[in-house]
Amino acid sequence: MTITDRLHRIAFERVRPLPEEAGASRPGDDLVAAADVVMDRAFTLDAPVELVWPWFVQLGKRRAGWYLPRRIERFIPPPRRAIRTIDPDLQQLKVGDVIPDWGGRDASFTVAALQAPVTLVYRSGRGQINLSWAINLDASSAGRTRVHLRLRIAGVKRRHLAEIVGGLVDLLTVAGLAAGLRERVRPPA
Repeated sequence: MTITDRLHRIAFERVRPLPEEAGASRPGDDLVAAADVVMDRAFTLDAPVELVWPWFVQLGKRRAGWYLPRRIERFIPPPRRAIRTIDPDLQQLKVGDVIPDWGGRDASFTVAALQAPVTLVYRSGRGQINLSWAINLDASSAGRTRVHLRLRIAGVKRRHLAEIVGGLVDLLTVAGLAAGLRERVRPPA
């Protein structure tokens, strides 16, 4: 087994949605109804929804950043690392707000739906590509939170390439996000 195969297996196991999660309809599915590619990821955090929600509200480029674990962030210049605290100034998010994205200089997401503390849906158009990215938080047993992320993309010319290359990039970035959040989100002692 190659290192790439091993990395893929480890990352996939940590962010794999349950079959019923991947099969369920989610807020934002209607924004890109005829998606060419759908990527579902899910993970559990050991904190209640109310503690997890603020981390997603402030997530993003030119905001709190993209949460990664310390062992990866040490290779990123300090000014580009994600913050490790909740910033009250970044907690004001509403439908219609535009958030810059790392997908290109002019790439951005627009908040399409927000229902605190459980649903945040973004949409974006990039040339002929339309996409939605939904974040859903579900309270699970013992004060834990199940996080489900769904990316829906339409207008893809090379579906197979988007599924493989885009899927691997999505898998690794979400696995990094999950690991970074596990370090940051802590229930009160």
